[in-house]
Amino acid sequence: MAGLAPPLPTAPDTPKEDERTDYLNLPCPIPYDEICREAYMSLKPELFEGMRIDFTKGLNQKFSLSHSVTMGPMEIPSQSPETIKIPTAQYEFGANFLDPKLMLVGRVLTDGRVTARLKCDLTENLSLKANSQLTEEPHMSHGMASFDYKGRDFRSQFQLGNGALFGANYIQSVTPNLSMGGEVFWAGQHRKSGIGYAARYNTDKMVATGQVASTGVVAMSYVQKVNDKVSLASDFMYNYLSRDVTASMGYDYILRQCRLRGKIDSNGVVAAYLEERLNMGLNFILSAEIDHRKKDYKFGFGLTVGE
Repeated sequence: MAGLAPPLPTAPDTPKEDERTDYLNLPCPIPYDEICREAYMSLKPELFEGMRIDFTKGLNQKFSLSHSVTMGPMEIPSQSPETIKIPTAQYEFGANFLDPKLMLVGRVLTDGRVTARLKCDLTENLSLKANSQLTEEPHMSHGMASFDYKGRDFRSQFQLGNGALFGANYIQSVTPNLSMGGEVFWAGQHRKSGIGYAARYNTDKMVATGQVASTGVVAMSYVQKVNDKVSLASDFMYNYLSRDVTASMGYDYILRQCRLRGKIDSNGVVAAYLEERLNMGLNFILSAEIDHRKKDYKFGFGLTVGE
């Protein structure tokens, strides 16, 4: 009987070309002061108490007017462990100018406060941001301006404000997923200075950040994107000077007609924030917060009219 033919030799596997990182073509990182923005979306919703109605009317493609009415209690400082609240009501009138290279926002409130914000793109890479507030209360008026420069793989910012406040920060992409940076500030009026460092690692499914500063703050955050509609977040903050520790967990759930966000922290505070779209240009808002330790309960509802 004829023997079996020997198997034909197979060609050796061609080694795959190494995917090497091009360090001369790294992505531009997000601004230094926004490295935790994904965690803030879940853990720091815009909670409020009482009733709020916001109405925005566009006059043309660039100019719009806004009206806002709020009614609800306001907390006042007290040495008592119990929270003291007094009823308040407030009306706010605003004007907005939005252009691809210029944004102007102004607000006037019935308590006498006037606020303004400016964002202007001076060049393709350099932008100017400014904000100010004028009030009748002594020493409460303030103003700040910052120059932001966006490079190919880095961002830098220089800030100056009233009270001889100066600050600067810089963040650099180290790899396609990792960016690191630092900041310094000097408050001349209070004779205080500080320095801080931060790092951010992000992929398509997660974002992790870490920060440490000479003011005593050590902060970490982590966001996991479960799918396109659900994100889970957590953060940890420790002050090694005051020995204060806080940890929190939160979620961000986007449905077809609404968005639900909430959190719970180690201080016994539970919060939830719901935005539901009732119709085109009409949103309904629910806000709730319970502080079990202080036995403080906050509930708010509102309407947003206009886009």
